[in-house]
Amino acid sequence: MTAWTWRFEKADGTEVQPAVQPEEFTTQGDAESWIGEHWKALQEGGADQVRLFEENTEIYGPMSLHADTP
Repeated sequence: MTAWTWRFEKADGTEVQPAVQPEEFTTQGDAESWIGEHWKALQEGGADQVRLFEENTEIYGPMSLHADTP
């Protein structure tokens, strides 16, 4: 079974522990739904950006957790 996981980082790419502990997801859609539900708590907990991995392969990132402000 393929595992999809998130890496949580500060703006400079330093890994941080997430404020909300994620599980290992079995699909990319499940992982993306989870980040959609928890991004604000993760940002408030000190994460600035995330990267999505399928096993050991980075799929995309860094993706900012900060909403764009005008």
